[in-house]
Amino acid sequence: MQTSENEILLVVDIQYDFCSGGKLAVPDADEVVPLINDFAKNFKHVVMTQDWHPAGHSSFASSHPGKEIFSEIEMPYGPQTLWPDHCIQGSHGSAFHRLLDIPQTELIVRKGFRHEVDSYSAFFENDHVTPTGLGGYLKERGFTRIFCVGLAFDYCVRYSAEDAKNLGFDTVVIEEACKAIDLNGSANATRKLFRERGIELI
Repeated sequence: MQTSENEILLVVDIQYDFCSGGKLAVPDADEVVPLINDFAKNFKHVVMTQDWHPAGHSSFASSHPGKEIFSEIEMPYGPQTLWPDHCIQGSHGSAFHRLLDIPQTELIVRKGFRHEVDSYSAFFENDHVTPTGLGGYLKERGFTRIFCVGLAFDYCVRYSAEDAKNLGFDTVVIEEACKAIDLNGSANATRKLFRERGIELI
């Protein structure tokens, strides 16, 4: 696969806390690291995202006494799944996997650093209003097509792809280079959403 100057690879959250032994480990997540490294060799342009939470983040179940991990609460911006404490700023779990090898990465977008709102997407916080700035960056640089890979397929990759499409980018998700949490059927729901929204799944 040869890519053009207007195409970019978006590598989502390849961090220790989402990999084997991590605080929010995605099943078989480590398997995608060599695949992503190989895909990245075809791209001149790469952006990576990094989950970057302060301690005591509002999306952590531990911040809501009596609430269980993976339960859902209503936040001012809508429903929010409660997660184990993960990807805390500066922790080992927040670091990129040591085998991730993409030296041509041009930008790292940190997300989830606002205490009061979670951030799945590379483009917007979970309020769907507050931008990360990535959309403007990509448009200013002339990119028109985004290939998405990473963790997790049914959360941060899904919302990133959905927002990319909504912002007018031709959006492709390489499913082989993603792994899903698959909470309550979320993986199949994601595939259905991609079909409905015209997001290409390869």
